[in-house]
Amino acid sequence: MAGLVWMALMATMLEGRCQTQPRSSPSDRETSLWSSSFGMKLASVTPFLGKYRPFVGRCCQTCTPKSWESLFHRSITDLGFCNVILVKEENTRFRGWLVQRLYFLWSLEQHIPPCQDAPQKIMESTGVQNLLSGRVPGGAGEGQVPDLVKKEVQRILGHIQALPHPFLVRLFSWALLRFLNCLFLNVQLHKGQMKMVQKAAQAGLPLVLLSTHKTLLDGILLPFVLLSQGLGVLHVAWDSRACSPALRALLRKLGGLFLPPEANLSLDSSEGLLARAVVQAVIEQLLFSGQPLLIFLEEPPGALGPRLSALGQAWVGFVVQTVQMGIVPDALLVPVALTYDLVPDAPCDIDHASAPLGLWTGALAVIRSLWSRWGCSRRICSRVHLAQPFSLQEYIASARSCWGSRQTLEQLLQPIVLGQCTAVPDTEKEQEWTPITGPLLALKEEDQLLVRRLSCHVLSASVGSSAVMSTAIMATLLLFKHQKLLGEFSWLTEEILLRGFDVGFSGQLRSLLQHSLSLLRAHVALLRIHQGDLLVMPRPGPGLTHLAQLSAELLPVFLNEAVGACAVRVLLAGRMPPQGPWELQGILLLSQNELYRQILLLMHLLPQDLLLLKPCQSSYCYCQEVLDRLIQCGLLVAAEATQSSCSSSCRPPPRKKGSSSGRT
Repeated sequence: MAGLVWMALMATMLEGRCQTQPRSSPSDRETSLWSSSFGMKLASVTPFLGKYRPFVGRCCQTCTPKSWESLFHRSITDLGFCNVILVKEENTRFRGWLVQRLYFLWSLEQHIPPCQDAPQKIMESTGVQNLLSGRVPGGAGEGQVPDLVKKEVQRILGHIQALPHPFLVRLFSWALLRFLNCLFLNVQLHKGQMKMVQKAAQAGLPLVLLSTHKTLLDGILLPFVLLSQGLGVLHVAWDSRACSPALRALLRKLGGLFLPPEANLSLDSSEGLLARAVVQAVIEQLLFSGQPLLIFLEEPPGALGPRLSALGQAWVGFVVQTVQMGIVPDALLVPVALTYDLVPDAPCDIDHASAPLGLWTGALAVIRSLWSRWGCSRRICSRVHLAQPFSLQEYIASARSCWGSRQTLEQLLQPIVLGQCTAVPDTEKEQEWTPITGPLLALKEEDQLLVRRLSCHVLSASVGSSAVMSTAIMATLLLFKHQKLLGEFSWLTEEILLRGFDVGFSGQLRSLLQHSLSLLRAHVALLRIHQGDLLVMPRPGPGLTHLAQLSAELLPVFLNEAVGACAVRVLLAGRMPPQGPWELQGILLLSQNELYRQILLLMHLLPQDLLLLKPCQSSYCYCQEVLDRLIQCGLLVAAEATQSSCSSSCRPPPRKKGSSSGRT
């Protein structure tokens, strides 16, 4: 369903774009193809029509108004970008050739806070002591603490975490810096976004980073970035199924956290109860000591579209419980996203999670990546996005006060179907758009709903702050067989920026096309034609699949137009003859209420994780936003309401030769 929506939208927009272009001339033919000659005039991509680049990542003003105001300054938007893998003299106290020659001296400068007596503090926590003393059901029994149960707690604790080894962390950071310089052209980080996170860390509250999940390299790259910026060792909540025992042992030494398998047992199981108590104690001690934590909200790489991870929601549930119990007064949540020009090479069985990643398998993948990049200029670019932090305590208070009485659509319609009620409910005020999909580790029903809302909210913010890379734009143009790459690339970039999304590139247009085509070289065919020009065509088979996956990164940008275009097509299909032409013979009015109804039906059919609806956004506000986007991009024209008409209406624009209905 999501793929059909995306295909319908891009076909409509590109068709309208084609109709706005005049007939080709010799000068147009010169710029329609990527020329291999160096005498062509270079054109530059001007972000946001040459004026501004949108600063994305502001927190929700409805749910967290205090955080929206206090954790942001206007001067932050004026700061530029930095390349975190480029170590200069200003990044360390060493000068001269030592900075470039001895990266290990740079790693010695990074501050790693000590973590002493952490296992003993976890053993002395209230939840673990209640279980060991038998004061709660499922504990060890009344009286003294049995040594067998105490050893079981130590075993579970050893499975969850280990004390980070400072020398190993520094050595790994040095090796990772060398590896990233060989694999990446740059890893860009906005200085203003980093300034917000650093200021939030100075407030004395723990930081919890909630991130998307593009590749397994995310859990290694993000800790390196935060360590290089002076935020200490980042503890990453990993998926135990994606790593082998040897790799888990290494990651635990680097600050990794793993959920024990006993925690997934039933609620009345003593083993599951003990494991969940130990995990809760680990999170409490981690947040109380002020150490940052990273949780992935998406499923592991391989899933299509943004999908909420049950494991990620479980970790978020532990954080929410820690704040609600008063162990820490508050926690600051930071939506995070990573984007790549091209996902780094990985073994073929990793992306589909058919086998866990082993230590030697990962080492061979690193060696293969370095060997393939040796002497090659096809290095990829990456972008790290840190959205504005917001208070978890403030969000909990806002969510409970404003959205506590909502119900799912099934709960609203069940009394009417059974004949127990005849009044039609007001779905605008009563329907809950974030239903509970499954149990989350012994949480109450209201806490499960709170975690689900929070996860949807943060995932929407993370995806909204992600920048669109040049390869995604190029893949979209090639997938829909658009040949005027220079003009259409610039046009699509402007459309992305005008919708409040950022792009992860800048510079001369011809250089951007060369970089994108060099990365997509295995999936496209370059055909040399007359006068040295090149014709770019996608390769059939796996090449088309790869281009489709890259073009799906543009779906959040045009998601409203995609849903609206499908709703309009449904209404037009009901009014057109089954076998007749689709060209409009005259003005056709579409009622606003009909469009609302069709959009609401699509909202119920499409996955909620795909729509990225914020819990604080009502359904009718979303429908109005979709309708406004359709009018803005020219797919619909608003018609004035007559005296005999009670509701406003819209009509598709007339399609004439040379008309400008396909542009905003």
